[in-house]
Amino acid sequence: MSKKKKILVFIDWFLPGYKAGGPIRSVANMIDALHEYFDFYIVTSDRDYLEKEPYPEITKDKWLNFESKATVYYFSETKKNKKNLIDLINNIDCDIAYINGIYSFFFSILPLRLIKKTGKKIIVAPRGMLSKQAFSAKQFKKKIFIFIAKLFGLYKDVNFQATDKKEALDIKTILSNNANINVVPNFPRITLTKEPKQIIKQKGELKLVSIARISAEKNTLYALQILASTDFSGKIEYDLFGSIYNNKYWKECNKIINLLPKNIKVNYKNSIESSMIHKTFLKYHFAFMPSKGENFGHSILESFSAGCPVIISDQTPWRDLEDKNVGWDIALSEKSKFIDTIQKCIDMKQEEYKIMSEKAFNFAKECTNNELLISDTKNLFKNE
Repeated sequence: MSKKKKILVFIDWFLPGYKAGGPIRSVANMIDALHEYFDFYIVTSDRDYLEKEPYPEITKDKWLNFESKATVYYFSETKKNKKNLIDLINNIDCDIAYINGIYSFFFSILPLRLIKKTGKKIIVAPRGMLSKQAFSAKQFKKKIFIFIAKLFGLYKDVNFQATDKKEALDIKTILSNNANINVVPNFPRITLTKEPKQIIKQKGELKLVSIARISAEKNTLYALQILASTDFSGKIEYDLFGSIYNNKYWKECNKIINLLPKNIKVNYKNSIESSMIHKTFLKYHFAFMPSKGENFGHSILESFSAGCPVIISDQTPWRDLEDKNVGWDIALSEKSKFIDTIQKCIDMKQEEYKIMSEKAFNFAKECTNNELLISDTKNLFKNE
């Protein structure tokens, strides 16, 4: 039996963290699917996204067994330096380095520079950070970084994983038209239930949910503006789950919330752990998440897997949803269509909703068939 390849993974945040959303889920799902084929060594921080305190009950600065699927090293703030990172890289002697993200100095830029010196294969997964929407935030700093990276050949002879053709184009546009890119989608989480949910949908009542960061990128304010832009006929309850990225932005959201009519109620429910996402979607009729862009959209797929159809923008890989009868993907410029769709959902009766819910559930089952994806990702981790 051939020896498993060692994949050294760098990522700013990993389980039990959940507040960074998609990237954590992408790596965790990949390890779930591929741990029998590769030995994964994950290097990450000892705390969750935006948190000042480390994870409780986790040993820092030591390799730990993670669910018998991987080995994880949680760097403490005091030990997070170049010398310790060099020692760690040398001791593992990996076959391939898999770097998540672009702009993080300690978990992306520094590992990339250090491992290039060893001649080992490097795969960089940008995780949507080179998309037009992501690049527009802190644009000046990012442009300077990209200029310097190109000047010193930081990404020369590096392999990239794009999750779709659009991200491949982003990589070519921002970094290099000659970049070596493999288009390999993210792994979805395996559907957790055998049957779709049984929530009752009465005409005139609508329960909406968003499980995403409260941020400009996720377009929380836009969603609230849609709810405030007309007199909807019926009752709407909209629950928001997710970390607040920017307090100023959240204040703008609250201004809208405070002006909503009595028939529309918005509740902020804080962040929820990854393990609770599926159970949470089971309690709602539709997910309403009109984000400005998604590299994959794990939360969207989780919604489908709970039999919860979606109302999203057309800026994600999830398209032609209305034709599939599993939801709607609407251009952000078409506010009137968002309004009409929400009113349609309010008026929807149980019979029609039950069909949509079942279709969403079955659609998720189709999407979580991982055989081809396993083959493509195994090819991504070839040494050639």
